[in-house]
Amino acid sequence: MTPVLTFFIGLAILVLFGWYFATESDRLRRILGSVLTIVVTAFCLWSTYPPFDEKRPDGTVIRRGKIHLGLDLQGGTSFLIRLEPPASAEGGKRPITKAMVDQAIEAIRKRVDQFGVSEPIITPQGSDRILVQIPGLDAANIQEARNQLSRVAKLEFRLVYPDNGQRLKAIDDGKEVIPPEYRIETYKQQVEGGKPIEERLLVKKKADLGGNHVSQAAAGYGQEGWEVTLRFDTEGAKTFGQITEANVGHRFAIVLDAVIQSAPVIKTAIYGGNAVISGGRMDEPEARNLASVLENPLQTPVKIEEERQVSASLGSDSIKSGIYSGIAGFILVVVFMIIYYRLVGLIADIALLINCIMVVGVLGMFNSVLTLPGIAGLILSLGIAVDANVLIYERLRDEIAQGKSLRVAIDTSYRKAFSAIFDAHVTQFLTAAILFWLASGPVKGFALTLTIGIVASMFSSLLVTYTCFSWAFALGWLKRVSMLHLIRSKGFDFLGNAPKFVSISTVATLVFLAVLLFKGERNLGADFRGGDLLVISAAHKLTPDEVRGALAHTGFQNSSIQSEKVANRDLISIRADSGAADKIKARLTEALPTAGLKFEQTDHVGALVGKELATKSALALALGLLGIFIYVSFRFATSFAVASLAALAHDLIITIGIFSLSGRELSLIMVAAILTIAGYSINDKIVVFDRIRSGLRDRLSGSVAEVMNTSINETLSRTILTGGTVLLTVLALYFFGGPVLNDFAFSFLIGVIVGTYSSIFIASPIVLWWTRARGRDTSALRREVIQQTTTAGRLAPRS
Repeated sequence: MTPVLTFFIGLAILVLFGWYFATESDRLRRILGSVLTIVVTAFCLWSTYPPFDEKRPDGTVIRRGKIHLGLDLQGGTSFLIRLEPPASAEGGKRPITKAMVDQAIEAIRKRVDQFGVSEPIITPQGSDRILVQIPGLDAANIQEARNQLSRVAKLEFRLVYPDNGQRLKAIDDGKEVIPPEYRIETYKQQVEGGKPIEERLLVKKKADLGGNHVSQAAAGYGQEGWEVTLRFDTEGAKTFGQITEANVGHRFAIVLDAVIQSAPVIKTAIYGGNAVISGGRMDEPEARNLASVLENPLQTPVKIEEERQVSASLGSDSIKSGIYSGIAGFILVVVFMIIYYRLVGLIADIALLINCIMVVGVLGMFNSVLTLPGIAGLILSLGIAVDANVLIYERLRDEIAQGKSLRVAIDTSYRKAFSAIFDAHVTQFLTAAILFWLASGPVKGFALTLTIGIVASMFSSLLVTYTCFSWAFALGWLKRVSMLHLIRSKGFDFLGNAPKFVSISTVATLVFLAVLLFKGERNLGADFRGGDLLVISAAHKLTPDEVRGALAHTGFQNSSIQSEKVANRDLISIRADSGAADKIKARLTEALPTAGLKFEQTDHVGALVGKELATKSALALALGLLGIFIYVSFRFATSFAVASLAALAHDLIITIGIFSLSGRELSLIMVAAILTIAGYSINDKIVVFDRIRSGLRDRLSGSVAEVMNTSINETLSRTILTGGTVLLTVLALYFFGGPVLNDFAFSFLIGVIVGTYSSIFIASPIVLWWTRARGRDTSALRREVIQQTTTAGRLAPRS
C-alpha cells in the first residue's frame, strides 16, 4: 500500500468519524458506524497482509511480511556498544557528538555486512551508545562479531608505487617481482548507477601517515564537483607536506581496516595542514562516506556493555508460546462473555475480534517489530477492551433494574459509562506513553502494542458495539436482555469497616516494604545490577543439580540455577556474575560431553548499563505516578488523587514484595509489569470514584459516607468483573507464555487481585479521611466534585 493511498484512506476515515459524531439521525449514525467498522477492519487486514515473511523450504524469503519479528522471536544476537571519547590534540578527551555517532554507525554497518546476514538493525541509543541487532547470526560467528565490533578502526595513508601502474603491469607479465615493502591490493570504486569498478594497486605495506593525525573532515560541493576537505594536526600537517612534496603526480591510498577507501592523485605539495580530495567521478554518497572514514570515530576502542543471544529454535518456541497464550486468552474471554452476558456478550466478542484485527493491522501498517513482550501487550489489550464492555453492561443492568425500556437503558448505559471508560483509558495511556518514551528494546514494543490496544479498545467497545445494538433494534432482533448476576451486595458498610481493612493493609505494606529493603540489591536481576544469563537445552532432561555438580569447584556452582519450560521443552537457566557466561559454557561442555548441550540464550549486561536501566525505570514509575495524580486531580478532586496514589503505593509494594518473596528477580520486563499494574489499579479505582462522583454531583440523599457506601455496593459486581476479565488473559500468559513472560504474568496476577481489593476497601476511606485531615467538613468534598468540569456527557454516543 502506497503512502499516498494510506493518507487518503486515513483522511476518509477521519471525515467519517466527524460525520458520525455530528449527525442527529439514528439511521445515518447506524450506517456511518457500519461503514467505519467495515472500512477500518478492511484497511487493517489489507495493511497486515502478509503479516510475516513468506519463505521457501530452504529459508529463502519470497515475500517480505509487514510485521518484523524481534530477535527474541526469530533468534539472533544484539550488542549495545558505547563509544569512548577519542583523544584530542591537547591531550584531553573530545566529547562524543551526533556526527561521531552517525559515522560510527556507518563504520559498524560495514563490519556487520561481512557476516552476510539480512536486515541488521543498527540504531543510536542515547548520546554515546549504538544498538546492533544481527538476526540469524550463526553461533560460530558470535565471537568474531564481538571482536569486529569492539576492535580499533585502523585508518592509514599509504603511498601507491610511484610509476602510474607500470610496475604492476610488468609483475602481471612476469617481468618484475613485487617489491618487498609493497603488496597488491584491490580497490573497489563505486560508480553512481552502475557496478563498482575494481582496480588493482601496488600499495605500501607500512603506513606513511596514521589516521590519528586527522582532526577534521567534511564533504562539500566544490569547483570540480563533490569533494572532501580535511585538516591534520601539527605533526600530521608536517608529515603530509613532506610526503606530498616528494610525490606530486602520484597516488596516495586512504585505507580503513585494511580496505582501500580512496586513492586520489597528489596534484601539488600541500603544507599548512589543510587538504582537498576531489575527483570528477566522486558523487555525494562517496564523498560523505570518505569524510566519515577520515574522521574515524572508532580510533579508540569501543566497549560492548550489553549482549543478548537467542537461538532460532528458542525463538520459534517463543512464537508458539505467544500464539498459544493469545489463543487461550481470546477463547477464555469469549466464552466468559457469552456465558455471563449471553447475547450482548456475543456483541462484545465481535468487537473483541475487530479490536485484535486493528492492533495487528496498525503494527503491520508501520512495519513494527513484534517482540515477545509485544505479544503480551496484544493479549493484555484484550483485557482492556473487555473491561470497557463490562462497564457498559453492568451499567445496563442497573438501568434495566430501574424499569427503563431496553432502548433507553442501552443509550443511558453508554452515556453514563463513558466517563469511567474514558478516564480509565487515559490513565492507562499515560503509563504506556511514559513507558514507550523511557524504555528500550522489547519493552518499548510492549508499550507500543499496549498503546495501540488502548486506542482500538475505545473504537471497538464504544462505536462497534453501539452500532451492533442499533442494528439489532432496527431489525427487531433484540427484544430483551438476559444476564447472569452472580455478584451482589446490598448494604455492606465498607466505610464503617474501613479501619479494620486499612489496618491490615498498613501492616502488610510495612512488612513487604521491610522485606524489599532487607533484600536490597538482591531483588534486582541482571538487567539492573549487571550480570550474565544462560539458557541451556540438552538432548535428555537435565536437572539443576546435574548442572550445579558440573560446575563444582569452579566458583560458579552457587549461581542461580533453575529449570524452566517453554513449549514443552525443558530448559535450564543460569544467572551468574558479569563475564562468567563464556567460562560456564566451556566448563559445561567439558563436564557434560554426552549431554547434547545447546546454548539457547545468552545475555550479558554491564554494571553501568544496569545502573542506568534502574535509574530510567525509577524515573518512569515516578513520572507515571505524577501523571496519574495530575489527571485524577483534574477529573475528580485532589482528595481522590491522594487516595489513588496511597492505594497504588499499597498495591505496588505488596505486589513487588510477594514477587520478591517467591525468589524471583526484578528484570526490565518487570518495569512494564509495574507500570501496567499501576494503570489497571487506577482503572479499578476510577470505576468506584466515577460512581461516587455521580452520586455527589447528583446530590443523592444521605451523608458523603453513605453515598460512598452506596456507590461501592453498586459497583462491586463491576469492579470484580473488570479485574476478573483481565485475570483470564493474564492466566493464559502465565500458563502458556513461557519463562520470559512468566514473571510478568505472575506479578500481574498479584497486582490485579491486590488492586481490586484496594479499590473496594482502601481507596474510598482515604478520600474521606484526607478531606477531614485538611480540616474541612466532608460536605466540602461534595462541593468540590460539583465544581469539577466534565465533558463526559458531550463526548458519549447520543441516544
